[in-house]
Amino acid sequence: MTHANWSLAIHGGAGTLTRETITPEEEAGVRAALLDAREAGAAILRAGGSALDAAETAVRRLEDAPEFNAGRGATLTYEGGFELDAAVMDGATRAAGAVTGVRTVRNPITLARKLMEQGPHVFLAGAGAEAFARKHGIEEAPEGWFEVERRRQQWDEFRDRGEGWFDSSVKYGTVGAVARDAAGHVAAATSTGGLTGKRWSRIGDSPVIGAGTYADDRSAAVSCTGSGEYFIRAAAAHALCERMRLLGESAQAAADAVIAEVAALGGDGGLIVAAADGNTAFAFSTPGMYRARCDAAGLDEVAIFAAD
Repeated sequence: MTHANWSLAIHGGAGTLTRETITPEEEAGVRAALLDAREAGAAILRAGGSALDAAETAVRRLEDAPEFNAGRGATLTYEGGFELDAAVMDGATRAAGAVTGVRTVRNPITLARKLMEQGPHVFLAGAGAEAFARKHGIEEAPEGWFEVERRRQQWDEFRDRGEGWFDSSVKYGTVGAVARDAAGHVAAATSTGGLTGKRWSRIGDSPVIGAGTYADDRSAAVSCTGSGEYFIRAAAAHALCERMRLLGESAQAAADAVIAEVAALGGDGGLIVAAADGNTAFAFSTPGMYRARCDAAGLDEVAIFAAD
């Protein structure tokens, strides 16, 4: 089999995504934003750039797009504020950076990468992460940048319902990108605003290395989206890579197996994979997942619903 010498896959979250739950205008906006982010990352790979640059660039575009729950467009916490999480990992060295509870940084994924490359630690939280951002000149978000009207409406509805808000209508709005470059290196990047109404500084799988984000040149790069507590318990992203590395499974077979394991624990969601051999894969247990991919061999896909 001939493999593409570069490949890229992105996601904008999974959940109850059907033609009945999304208006045509919303669908058009999402597809345009996915295409924009995919092409921004692909342009780097076509020019011989790194998987790490491509993954970060694609996620930055998704963070700036109000259609998704990351950066601008993030969900509101129980108190009505914002707490953003992000992680990045380089498959060549297995270096990683992750931040959680960030409130002032426009692009948390760029902060995560700066931490990976110039910080002494892998994972920073809250005020400490923001102090690191200021020290390294990471761009702050303008006043009111994160909030969009529909997220405020969702928060109002959550407050009206009270307890029991986490139901089947939830959409896991995490964004992510995985890439394989022409040099054979892979990288993963993930960013999220969390869950509407989250309390007590809850942290999901997105910034947890090995759960929602992982990359290893010996197998693949993975970014997950879904019910984070279950992806953490399954060590989903790392488990997928180890299935490929130790059992010799294909990217698609490993992805399907990990999603099945998450489902067996009681969770749902999806993930994307860019394998070291250049193949990409999607897997999800929800009615839909915002997703797109392309590669040097001509693969060209933008999709939302399971039937796409």
